[in-house]
Amino acid sequence: MTTDRLTVQSRDADLRRMAQEGVDVLVVGGGVTGAGIALDAAGRGLSVGLLEAQDWGAGTSSRSSKLVHGGLRYLQMLDFKLVAEALTERGLLIDRLAPHLVRAVPFLYPLEKQWERPYVAAGVGLYDLLATVGTDNRAVPTHRHLGAKGMKEAFPGIRSDAAIGAIKYYDGQVDDARLVLGLVRTARQYGAAVANRAEVVELTTNPQGRVDGARARDAESGEEFHVAAGTVVSAAGVWTERTQDLAQASTGLHVLASKGIHIVVPRDAIDGQSGIILQTSSSVLFIIPWSRYWVIGTTDTAYHEDLVHPVATAKDIDYVLEQANRILARPLTRGDVVGTWAGLRPLLQPKAKGDGGSSKVSREHTVMESAPGLVSIAGGKLTTYRVMAKDAIDFVLGKEVAAQRPSLSHTTPLVGAVGFPAYATRADQVGAAYGWDRFRMAHLLHRYGSSLPELLALVDERPDLARPLEGADAYIRAEIVYGMTHEGAAHLEDLMVTRTRLTYEVRGHGLSAIDEIADLAAETLGWDDARRAAEVEAYRARCAAEDEASQLTDDEDAAAVRGRRGDVAQVLATNAEAPDESATETDPSTPGEAVR
Repeated sequence: MTTDRLTVQSRDADLRRMAQEGVDVLVVGGGVTGAGIALDAAGRGLSVGLLEAQDWGAGTSSRSSKLVHGGLRYLQMLDFKLVAEALTERGLLIDRLAPHLVRAVPFLYPLEKQWERPYVAAGVGLYDLLATVGTDNRAVPTHRHLGAKGMKEAFPGIRSDAAIGAIKYYDGQVDDARLVLGLVRTARQYGAAVANRAEVVELTTNPQGRVDGARARDAESGEEFHVAAGTVVSAAGVWTERTQDLAQASTGLHVLASKGIHIVVPRDAIDGQSGIILQTSSSVLFIIPWSRYWVIGTTDTAYHEDLVHPVATAKDIDYVLEQANRILARPLTRGDVVGTWAGLRPLLQPKAKGDGGSSKVSREHTVMESAPGLVSIAGGKLTTYRVMAKDAIDFVLGKEVAAQRPSLSHTTPLVGAVGFPAYATRADQVGAAYGWDRFRMAHLLHRYGSSLPELLALVDERPDLARPLEGADAYIRAEIVYGMTHEGAAHLEDLMVTRTRLTYEVRGHGLSAIDEIADLAAETLGWDDARRAAEVEAYRARCAAEDEASQLTDDEDAAAVRGRRGDVAQVLATNAEAPDESATETDPSTPGEAVR
């Protein structure tokens, strides 16, 4: 076993280890599925490498609806197997695997007509039954019927003519980006070598034509390296077909990218305590309470533009506002929107092309050998990542060996989970010792769980880290430092987008706190003034591009605007390679040194 800490140095060391030693299984894709596969394989004693082209979870898994749920809509499709499987996983995550990151949250299903009540109640009742069968702990309460008065008490902000009552039920809420980080850190603790911003550019083959590894490019240094592997597993989501093409696979999985966007509005913009779920003509809309704000989404539209940087368009935002305002007494406007995000769901697509919408495509996953030595997995949903991971490694090992080396992921808690309930009972004592109120302690516990003592150690060493950020007081300064010393953040973008949620939960992308955060990053990572300025400029440019794109109405134009900024590592590398008129011929700096 190795340390679970992710740092710039550990990333570079793991790249060297992969290249020098090779691995039994090389996983391509560092979202929730790929990270889950790496943990599952490492837990069975296999040597594992995990490569992600961007930051951890940046492609899709940090851009979800942030729910761990069975999916009521799939009951309507009679997909009982998927719902039951997802509800079992919901229970595992809440009760055992990640209780600090996943918790139960109440939802209301408004009823417009009285005749809907028995129909909806039957579906939600089945939902509860499927969550109970075969589990030791339901993890969430069962549903309740609410009349008009009870619905109004639970959600005063609902329009009086919007519904005659509601069904109240529970589902799970998850910090999706931190779930991925927890999986990656836990996989590393069990021996996996992990590296983000390392893009696979070639799948290599042996003389017999079997895939035997990959060549990857380090986005930070520009260097390329080869990792030998017994089997390569593609968990690349919407990039599945591109990864298969690297092996010149004649068969493989076909994936449709479906875009879903969410908006964030302040908590006081809506008067309510429970979440709400609504059926729309093309998707399911959630209004979800989260900390100091509400998350509202999503859309479900086929997407054909840049896969790396999808953005919410004006059309998307207006659609979500329109749907939410169907039931809100105080209508929301564009001025209420604090932030947005867009993500791409990887939906399995039938080989025979049709003209159906993406919402009609199944969310169940499939594992197959796309080419000798290359195993692809796609489909599924965030909630069922662990089942997908288990199925992928079972497939790699084969039925007989998998039976001898079974998955242990259902009993392997993630970093921060072990002892969390007991540690949470000490919240008031810890808060009193550091001058933090209950809101602050709840925030910290549900981000770090039983790993909170690691953050406290930083504060003990530097008491100034206990202070809230001046421009974003939901976070303390220690969280920014921890993002670099334990969670591998190497850029301001990493800190703003995935280690925190500042890019969309504070108006103006959190730029009110950017100077303080940049100072902490420069001190922790050893940046000089030029590097600090370049990081700030790269993040500001990203924010400006997203804002400009959000004023456009179609995906093509919006993607073109956002795509011009590229990924932060590419931007910094390009800037480093540009001629510096102030430099002399004897300037010893190199592009590699400039981006590290």
